[in-house]
Amino acid sequence: MKASIIQIGNSRGLRIPKPILEQCGFNGEVELEVHNNELIIKHTARPRQNWGKAFQTMTKNGDDQFIEFAQNQWDGEEWEWK
Repeated sequence: MKASIIQIGNSRGLRIPKPILEQCGFNGEVELEVHNNELIIKHTARPRQNWGKAFQTMTKNGDDQFIEFAQNQWDGEEWEWK
């Protein structure tokens, strides 16, 4: 797909069609990088960025307890533990 660079005040901009924004999940801020004369647009969101808050909520709700799994007969006979 081709797009035109347009004048926006004293700057220039690129209109990104709505289907592309939706497909990429872009909203709000994005990160721009240039590699080998190519423009790369990335999410600013980082994987696991809200995990800290989720873990605090788990602790508050008592959901962060260790789950101990019982071994069964298969675990002891079929595996060779070293």
